Amino acid sequence: MRQPSLSPRFSTPADQAACRDLLCGGSRSFYAASLLLPRSVYEPATALYAFCRIADDEIDLADRPHDAVLALRQRLDAVYAGRPMQISADRALADVVQQFAVPRTLLDALIEGFAWDAEGRRYEDLSSVYAYSARVAATVGAMMTLLMGVRDPDLIARACDLGVAMQLSNIARDVGEDAANGRLYLPRQWLREEGLDPDAWLVNPVWSPALGRVVSRLLEAAEGLYARADQGIGGLPLRCRAGIGAARHLYAEIGHEVGRRGWDSVRSRAVVSPRRKAQLLPRVLAAAFPRRTVALPPLAETLFLVEAVRVQPLGQPLGVPSMTPASINPPPVQARPPKIESRVVWVLDLFERLEERDRQRRNQPAWQGTRLSGMAPEAMSVD
Repeated sequence: MRQPSLSPRFSTPADQAACRDLLCGGSRSFYAASLLLPRSVYEPATALYAFCRIADDEIDLADRPHDAVLALRQRLDAVYAGRPMQISADRALADVVQQFAVPRTLLDALIEGFAWDAEGRRYEDLSSVYAYSARVAATVGAMMTLLMGVRDPDLIARACDLGVAMQLSNIARDVGEDAANGRLYLPRQWLREEGLDPDAWLVNPVWSPALGRVVSRLLEAAEGLYARADQGIGGLPLRCRAGIGAARHLYAEIGHEVGRRGWDSVRSRAVVSPRRKAQLLPRVLAAAFPRRTVALPPLAETLFLVEAVRVQPLGQPLGVPSMTPASINPPPVQARPPKIESRVVWVLDLFERLEERDRQRRNQPAWQGTRLSGMAPEAMSVD
């Protein structure tokens, strides 16, 4: 399967360098997994990540999240009209959405998910948690699949499954940390079924066997989605499978580690040991080999993402108005081991170290953080 390379039309080498800087200093998952991806995917992925990172910061740090959402959608209007604002991330994103025909619905949904975080949205049942995960994680899975040159609806659906599964693993791992920030992503209905009042628990977030059963139940749902996602990894371009397989198995293992700790993610935070990461290597490599797949329908909560890709083929004009979805150059030179086996182990270790750095950044008070989106357009570019 031929993978297109990024052909800049709007962005400059300085814009692309600015995006790489954001990637290296930001998300552990994008950065570490990107080191196992071919350059043809890495380059547009950095542009995609840069805009997503800025959008997240803009909404999360805003006094009026609704206004921040409107401003970001205006920026997307300009990107999709082929007239991006004079901001590095916007110019680079314009190249990506035009060349890879990224549907506007996917980016609008991602922004909506960030807004749900800022507004303190409540999640009553598993479907509502899936809906949130569809926006903040499945959208990214779908867009990354497009960057790999894949538009098959079944494979897009499996990428969405993987994104939702990984988000459920995150939620299960971060129960205590999220509660300390006044956030609860576990289904409230499940808590009540276990005799726990969600609001009272947030005031005094302590672990109990009842809470452990809720966490276990969520991870059981994640396991089912990882199994569905496995049906699609073998359909990706060969050079991309190790990176996606590494992410899939590491995140699933985070859930397994939560289980080994008695489903207690309040008093401690699950970390996958180096030894265990090395043991994951055969599974990661096995993902590179195609397997017999079974066609499965998309999740109801991600169907709108799959449909958005299906109706937006390559070559179709992208200049569309803003919509409310559904409900509403290589990296800096680093020594890379010559063998894929060694490189996978190295990247699995990076996930843990970069995760810790990203966690520390998220927990900083707003006044200590770097408000990237608040910079003047000139400051976003590297001269």
